[in-house]
Amino acid sequence: MKRSLFLLLGAAAVCAPVASALADAYPSRPITIVVPFPAGGGTDALIRSLAPALSQELHQTVLIDNKAGAAGTIGSAAVAHAAPDGYTLGVATTSTHAVALAVVKGARYDPLRSFAPVGLIGFSPYVLVARPTLPAKTLAELIRDAKAAPGKLTFASVGQGSLSHLIGEQFKQATRTDLVHIPYKGASPAQTELMGGQVDLLFDNPATLVQQIRGGRIKALAQTQRSALLPEVPTFKEAGLAGFESQLWYGLVAPAGTPPAVVKQLSDALRKVLANRTTVATLQSNGVAPAEGTSAQFTATLNQQVPYWANVVKTSGVVME
Repeated sequence: MKRSLFLLLGAAAVCAPVASALADAYPSRPITIVVPFPAGGGTDALIRSLAPALSQELHQTVLIDNKAGAAGTIGSAAVAHAAPDGYTLGVATTSTHAVALAVVKGARYDPLRSFAPVGLIGFSPYVLVARPTLPAKTLAELIRDAKAAPGKLTFASVGQGSLSHLIGEQFKQATRTDLVHIPYKGASPAQTELMGGQVDLLFDNPATLVQQIRGGRIKALAQTQRSALLPEVPTFKEAGLAGFESQLWYGLVAPAGTPPAVVKQLSDALRKVLANRTTVATLQSNGVAPAEGTSAQFTATLNQQVPYWANVVKTSGVVME
């Protein structure tokens, strides 16, 4: 028995330096970040803008792999089931890790157990915009008109069960109004129909709407948080609707089981990138307020946001078509 114990202790002594050496050697080859949305979209553009700085901090090539489909759950599942070695990372958002799991059936991952949170990247508000010919010029006027004519006003979304859809449902509940939901397959057709007057309202990211707002093709009524892109647009609280503060957040995750030393190295690199002035300017130009980039902050956000949005989905009755 003593001999067995001696052998086990000896093996542990040998393995410890080996594990440490492996961690020290990371990363020894390119790292891939899976974006669970199509190329050219807002999330894709954001991550591609960060990739060069991350590559510089990690002294290794950072590649982007778009795996879109099923509200972001296909790409997220691919990350969850990848080797936990730090070479496959994923982008986690409010949609993929807090909303989609509540509305998409058969998703092959758990947002809290299938991943090791690397760090929170940032937050983006949602802005409520209206067709240019809508009589209401303020949020208060919109709510007044909606209550006076239940079921008459419509709101577009970028898809059934999307975050823009759920925020619209939240708005209906918060204002006790009856708005008709019109889902579209993506932001582009929804915005086109809004500008053409086929729908009345839309909740979306400021970065995707700022040019149309500046050009007078649509009008902004309120946003969930202050945005550097739209400093003149009041928040919902400032416009008289307190408690309406939902945001889109972005983070970086690794598969569960990734060595803590590797997760820390990735988190440290992300934190340095987010502290860079150039990165801050890039994020703000995309309508994103930078976060701290720490694993602890992201873990706390996930633990709060996953049950919160599950409850929103349940109370709204939203299901995927």
